[in-house]
Amino acid sequence: MTESATEPARAPVGDALGRALSAEHAAVYAYGVIGGKMSGALLRRATAGFDAHRARRDQLRTLIAQRGGTPAEPGTAYRLPFAVRRPADAVRLAVLVEQRVTTAYLELAADRDPALRRIAALAAQECATRAYGWQPKIGPFPGMDRAGADFDVAVPTPGAGTPAPDSSGLDGSAGTSGSEEAQPEPSSPDGQ
Repeated sequence: MTESATEPARAPVGDALGRALSAEHAAVYAYGVIGGKMSGALLRRATAGFDAHRARRDQLRTLIAQRGGTPAEPGTAYRLPFAVRRPADAVRLAVLVEQRVTTAYLELAADRDPALRRIAALAAQECATRAYGWQPKIGPFPGMDRAGADFDVAVPTPGAGTPAPDSSGLDGSAGTSGSEEAQPEPSSPDGQ
């Protein structure tokens, strides 16, 4: 089949599956770091994220093997995008991990195989839900750099007001100390 102007070139399924697997390997590693900075309810949330990414990783390994491929092994270590010293840093990392894994699944969701599209769509939805759970606001679309976004819509939380953008101290301003759990704070009524 030749490429046409209406149909963009796509990587083979194995490549998209492999990239999704690599993203899951990195997520499992990152959630180990994230959990190390958490306690209480946030630690339970981090553990649930860790378990979910391990399950997806194992599912992808099986899919690759069933299709005759050899699943890549995880790296021995991964370079984190910033230092994770306190719970607010761990929350920031969790949001970033979920956004990046969502992006990996978006490529797989474009595959022609309906079974792969379904798996990818469900996995992307789970990642987006976890990202929102860590930092309840709607920002740029998955895969879009936050700095390049022209908008940042805060969504009201029933009974709690509207979370302010980066109010959890994730931008390096106010925030929590090492012993406090990172929580979004309400903002003014107009969401600014």
